[in-house]
Amino acid sequence: MLLPQAQLYATQRQLEIREPLGSGKDGIVLSAAARNSAWGKVAIKVFRFDELFLREKQVYQRLGEKRVSSVIGFNVPEMLHFDDSLHIIEMTIVERPFVLDFAGAYLDERPQFPEEIWAEWESDKREQFEDRWPEVRKILDAFEELGIYLLDVSPANLAFP
Repeated sequence: MLLPQAQLYATQRQLEIREPLGSGKDGIVLSAAARNSAWGKVAIKVFRFDELFLREKQVYQRLGEKRVSSVIGFNVPEMLHFDDSLHIIEMTIVERPFVLDFAGAYLDERPQFPEEIWAEWESDKREQFEDRWPEVRKILDAFEELGIYLLDVSPANLAFP
C-alpha cells in the first residue's frame, strides 16, 4: 500500500524512485532523484499513520522556522516538500553524524508518563548507546531547547561519525 503512494508522489513531483533506505513501524523511506535537476538524491518517507506523519511534519516545520540543519554537530535533514493527502515527507539526505526520524517526537512539552516508565526508557537508552550516552543526552537536551522532545532514539536514527 505504501509503494503506490510513493510512486504517485514521485510522478507528481517528477522524481524517480531509486532504492529503499529503510522501513519500520512508521512507514518506508526511499531515495529518489529529481529528473532534470542538479539537486541530486532526496529521501521520501511514506507514513503508515496520520498521527506520525503530522508529528514528523511539525518537527520539520519547527526546524525549518529556526533554520536548524545540525544540532551539536549532528546533521538534520531539511524538509523540502510534503503531501498531506499521501502522508509523505520529502527531505534531504544527510551524512553521518545525523539525527533522523521524528515521528515519535513531541513538540513543546515532554509527554506525561509515570517516573518508572521514564527510568526504564533511560535505562534502555543507556544500554543501547553505552559510553556515548552522555553525548546522546546533550543532543536530546539541545532538541528540547528547540521545544522538540525526542523519544524514539536509537543507534539507527542517531548515528555517530
